[in-house]
Amino acid sequence: MTSEVVEDECEFYSKAEKYWKDVPATVDGMLGGYGHISSIDINSSRKFLQRFLRDGPNRTGTTRALDCGAGIGRITKRLLLPLFKTVDMVDVTEDFLTKARSYLGEEGRRVRNYYCCGLQDFSPEPNSYDVIWIQWVIGHLTDNHLSDFLRRCRAGLRPNGIVVIKDNMAQEGVIMDDVDSSVCRELAVVRRLIRSAGLQLLAEERQENFPDEIYHVYTFAMR
Repeated sequence: MTSEVVEDECEFYSKAEKYWKDVPATVDGMLGGYGHISSIDINSSRKFLQRFLRDGPNRTGTTRALDCGAGIGRITKRLLLPLFKTVDMVDVTEDFLTKARSYLGEEGRRVRNYYCCGLQDFSPEPNSYDVIWIQWVIGHLTDNHLSDFLRRCRAGLRPNGIVVIKDNMAQEGVIMDDVDSSVCRELAVVRRLIRSAGLQLLAEERQENFPDEIYHVYTFAMR
C-alpha cells in the first residue's frame, strides 16, 4: 500500500517532477542508463500487443493509441506509430515532449496531441483509444490515483480496446525509491488495483532477457 510509504502526497509528486526535469532527453535518460535494453523491450512489447491486433471477432482496432508517461516518444516511435494510424502522448515533463517533436521525425506528423500533464490529473478522451499504453510510470502514482486513472482509461477505450501496463514489480510489498520519488509494487498489489478499477485482466507476461540486477518487469493487458 502506498499509504504506508508515501508520507506527503504533494511532496511525492513534486519531487518526481523535479527529478525528471534534470534527466537528459535521450533514450538512455528515459531508461535510467539502460538504453541498451530498448530493442529487447520494444520487440517483446510488439509481440505481446500483436496477439490482440490479429483477425477475429474481438480484435483490437488500430486507429488510435495513447502513450502514457511517453517521455521523448521512445515507445511512440518504435511500437505505436508503426501499428496505429494516430497516437497521442502524455508526459509531465514539457522538455521531453518538446524533444519528441524532433526525435519522432517524419512519422511524428501522426502524433495528434502532446499533453503535458501528470497522470493523476489526466483524463483520456472518452471512447477514443484502441490501446492505452502505460509503461514505467505507475510507480509515480499513489494507489488511489492509479486506481482512479485506470478507471478513466477504461472509459477512454473504444470497443475491444485494451489498457496495457508494463512496469517493474517488487518481490514483496511496496518499495519506495527516494531518488526519483516512485514506488515499486508487488504483483498481487498491482492485480488488486486493476480489479479495483473495474478492469478484467486478459493477459500477463514476464519480460525475458533483461539484466539480472533490475526488477522483474511484467506486462498486463486488460479491459
